[in-house]
Amino acid sequence: MRNPVMIWSEQKKDKIIYLNGLEYIREFNKWIPNSGFELSIGKENGKKSNVAWQLQDHGEGCSLTISIYPYKTSKVPKYMYAFIYLFIIKPKLEQYLKNVLKGLEYYLDNQIPVKKNHFGQHSWFSQNTSN
Repeated sequence: MRNPVMIWSEQKKDKIIYLNGLEYIREFNKWIPNSGFELSIGKENGKKSNVAWQLQDHGEGCSLTISIYPYKTSKVPKYMYAFIYLFIIKPKLEQYLKNVLKGLEYYLDNQIPVKKNHFGQHSWFSQNTSN
């Protein structure tokens, strides 16, 4: 995964390139140092999902909460979206976020970069290596 910076001044924007080549643009809408940030993420000219990272100071440590508000696709009929979200989208996002948090913890504990797919592959973002 790579994150080339596009703009990083008052406006903050970068590109995230996942292991499978999928490219998303991230536009940071709110940036509060030591507290968190909010961003929109999606394809360059496509629909965007909203994401919020919030840090909570607990004195000797802190906690991190990541909230994702995915866009609703027009590829799925409205009456089926709740089912698709509950049984496909939400579990996939939870798996992804669990691995993101494991990666952060691994880095903080070991001070070495996390290897690609160290915590397993993800069907949305990892390169298929089962061939």
